[in-house]
Amino acid sequence: MNLETLDTAIRPALFEYLLRLGDDALILGHRLSEWCGHGPYLEEDIALANLALDCLGHAEALLTLAGQVEGEGRTADDLAFLRDAYEFRNAQMVELPRGDFAFTIVRQFLFATYACLLYEALQQSVFEPLAGIAAKALKEMRYHLRHSREWIRCLGDGTEESHRRTQNALDELWMYTGELFEVDDTLQTLTQAHIAPDMTALYSAWNAQVMTTLQEATLTVPENPPYMATGGRRGHHTEHLGYLLAEMQFLQRAYPGAKW
Repeated sequence: MNLETLDTAIRPALFEYLLRLGDDALILGHRLSEWCGHGPYLEEDIALANLALDCLGHAEALLTLAGQVEGEGRTADDLAFLRDAYEFRNAQMVELPRGDFAFTIVRQFLFATYACLLYEALQQSVFEPLAGIAAKALKEMRYHLRHSREWIRCLGDGTEESHRRTQNALDELWMYTGELFEVDDTLQTLTQAHIAPDMTALYSAWNAQVMTTLQEATLTVPENPPYMATGGRRGHHTEHLGYLLAEMQFLQRAYPGAKW
């Protein structure tokens, strides 16, 4: 299945899904880019900048495809820079402020584990353009996972201070993980059409992998999180996204259509 043979009835759900994937990558990439010049040492500063570039590349590919599926002439730049916060469909986890290094590493580990499993499954999507993007993104996301997994073991099983900070980050972030696996009408439609994977199966694999690494890092999952955050996929976001977009979109909003 390609753009020409795509069922018209599926287009709205697929457009919504591609926004979710693209917005996750775009907003996470922006948060990672905030470490440029602020890394704990030069090599890690460069590594985080490269992770950010990977995410922005994934976002461009996914949002370009979203615009093509929508069929209204919007480009990846239009979708990135000319939407308001309520139009974004990213999970709330990726929009949270940068935090300290431990917070960034824990978030990257939790998200990269999810993204690797998702992209691996999306390689089997009957929608060929999405399968192609997933195959390329998977190669890069595997590095993200390896990098963050090594760091989380080092920090969690390191000094008393590094363990404390990493455990605090895990305690704060865990309540945002459930949203990654939420199933709604959009996902049900695409799963039935064999475009998107079964998120229940993905969650089981994600949970097993995460728990193994956390155990190695001497970290523990909060037993009774207050609740699982939700709403990002429907355009309900934390206050942090608005501030992020104000910075990210400023140039395009101030000088509409500017080219350089």
